Amino acid sequence: MFHQRAESPLRLNGLEAARRFFADCLAETDPAKEHLWVAHVDDQARCIHLTRHDGDDGGTDLPLRRVIADASIHGSAGVILAHNHPSGDPTPSALDRQITRRLALAGEAIDLTVLDHLVIAGQQCSSMRAMGLL
Repeated sequence: MFHQRAESPLRLNGLEAARRFFADCLAETDPAKEHLWVAHVDDQARCIHLTRHDGDDGGTDLPLRRVIADASIHGSAGVILAHNHPSGDPTPSALDRQITRRLALAGEAIDLTVLDHLVIAGQQCSSMRAMGLL
């Protein structure tokens, strides 16, 4: 797992800004393996903390407790998730949808909003928010 505290917070205020940001993150990893990023943002959509969780070609885990703990530590107002699909299909899987809903429900207890979950596959990107899944 990789952690980074944002020195000069970048605003992730919209799908296109988030897509560009996470595409840059993906460029630094092995595209044959699944990687998950969690961007913690403040109430102005500025990225205040970023974590990366590395998986394999079959997937990666979203550590719900760690995300909630990090949100409490950093005072996050929301999180934006993004992960890649090495298969080339940007469609969120049933498991992607399920774990995102679980995080959204858990976040409600601490006023943490899941702003979006992006699935990136090559040059394609799906937004669970835009798809009505959040």
